Amino acid sequence: MWRTPMAKEAANRFVPDYAVSPGEVLKDYLDSYGMTQAELADRLGFTKKTVNEIIRGKARIMPETALKLERVFGRPAHFWNNLERQYQEDRVRLADQQRLREHLDWLKGVPVKAMAERGFIRKFKDKLEQLDEVLRFFGVADPEQWRTVWEQHQVAYRQSLRFEPCAEAVSAWLRQGEIEALRIDCAPFDRRGFQAALDEIRALTREPPEVFEPRLVELCAGVGVAVVLVPELPKTGISGATRWLKNKAVIQLSLRYKSNDQLWFTFFHEAGHILKHGRKAIFLEGNGMDSEQEEEANAFARDKLIPPTAYATFVKTWGRTLNEIKCFAHQIGIAPGIVVGRLQHDCLLPVTHGNKLKIYYRWAKREAG
Repeated sequence: MWRTPMAKEAANRFVPDYAVSPGEVLKDYLDSYGMTQAELADRLGFTKKTVNEIIRGKARIMPETALKLERVFGRPAHFWNNLERQYQEDRVRLADQQRLREHLDWLKGVPVKAMAERGFIRKFKDKLEQLDEVLRFFGVADPEQWRTVWEQHQVAYRQSLRFEPCAEAVSAWLRQGEIEALRIDCAPFDRRGFQAALDEIRALTREPPEVFEPRLVELCAGVGVAVVLVPELPKTGISGATRWLKNKAVIQLSLRYKSNDQLWFTFFHEAGHILKHGRKAIFLEGNGMDSEQEEEANAFARDKLIPPTAYATFVKTWGRTLNEIKCFAHQIGIAPGIVVGRLQHDCLLPVTHGNKLKIYYRWAKREAG
């Protein structure tokens, strides 16, 4: 199948909407023992004011206090320490939820439904739970931090596309690629090894997805390149992306155009960026590929897939039949659909002709983690 479903992850998170202070529990113990606060103060060696502040939640139970309470009531110190830790965590969480309510409008711009359908996130009815899920997906504390992180990609994106993108959708697609790329165990990047691997990968263009996908990922991982295939999201307009994460190069493909000529051209285009351009740049491929670096990547993909000399000879002798295209593709060892796509691009073949030689891929259904 085209896509292996994303592995499910444990996701049960109980988030209380209340906070129980250790003082409330301590008061229950006093009532159960028939003990006054003054008597407890004497047993602990504290002032009555200190005990009263603990019970009212105004003072914390410190580790030393927990040890003393263990001796008074027989409950281990870690019981009291855990009560205090959980109470402080719940207080902070409740305050954070209240703060996040002010950011619920931001969630409206996030393609939650599409992300859930593609298995990036889980869908929740409660808006706060959904916001928390989205923030966890992005790996940020709040929407303001999302904006900070997104700024790292925004300049590169604006250079790539001419239409106004949906920033939330683009960043979600990139983030999913990042998550999947970090899961791939890659060898150190080997430039010569990657160049050699591209020759074998070129031959994979003739194979079906169930054959080429695992082999493509394996070959690239062996030379320090993580290849991830991530379904596109609405309002992104991206067919592929290249960037570096830590010490590995990442090629991310969206299958935006569905056909094998577009998929493989995009892959080799991204490979050109890796081999020809710096590690700091982020390349997002969409409708506006007109920069010098994009043209260099285009030329690399074009000539790697179809050798220029062989192509020129074929064009001169081509009798405009599809059978000749199939024979030429077999001769140079690539899928016929790629030759069709090249001829259509060069206006030597109408875009309505030869498409039956192309292969059209579909994403397999993915499950949310």
